[in-house]
Amino acid sequence: MSDELVNIRMFSNEMDASMAQQILEQSEISSFVSADDAGGMEPHLQMSMGVRLVVNRKDAERALEILKNADV
Repeated sequence: MSDELVNIRMFSNEMDASMAQQILEQSEISSFVSADDAGGMEPHLQMSMGVRLVVNRKDAERALEILKNADV
């Protein structure tokens, strides 16, 4: 079993990334949202740097399929 984390999707804001994270949680896939926005102090950086949705490599394929079917 691999503990390697992979970025499966990039979003332009944290709200959209969090909604996708909730969909994965409902399917029992652990994930987290990662943004280089100075701890929320510079939210405008989300637009230029992006907000990443990250999962364990072993869950990546299933997670992408779930998000595709949810039209996210």
